[in-house]
Amino acid sequence: MHIILHQPEIPANTGNIGRTCVATGTSLHLIEPLGFRINEKELKRAGMDYWPELDVTRYMNWDEFRERHPGAVVWMATTKAKRTYADVQYGPDDFLMFGKESAGIPEELLVADEAHCIRIPMRGDTRSLNLSNAVAVVLYEALRQQEFAGLKKEGELHRLSWQQ
Repeated sequence: MHIILHQPEIPANTGNIGRTCVATGTSLHLIEPLGFRINEKELKRAGMDYWPELDVTRYMNWDEFRERHPGAVVWMATTKAKRTYADVQYGPDDFLMFGKESAGIPEELLVADEAHCIRIPMRGDTRSLNLSNAVAVVLYEALRQQEFAGLKKEGELHRLSWQQ
């Protein structure tokens, strides 16, 4: 799977998303301009020591992303969509795109591909979820549909043992 952040603004969100990407084997794609420098300590603090393991690619703009990934299936998460993230089937090579914290994905991109716009259901008076939370919600549904391929599905206790 792949996560696209279109012009993210808050380094802590991007750091948290980066950590989620490392934990799930997901690539992170950042579309400029970014609202921070990649070397900011808030970004690395949120991503903890996982940042060096992150598969991350930067693009100058949406056009460059499209040129480098022709034919890619891109699901755009937006509060403006007509159907939910759980109503669609994700492929293992699909991209999940999220917009900047203050404005979301530009509406020009949304209307150009309405069939791939998805939303997370919320109460009517809620504007949006935190970006890193939204990424986790949608990504884990996509991974569930792939039967969590390549991910560890069972945990182990550190000091004790599970009773049989």
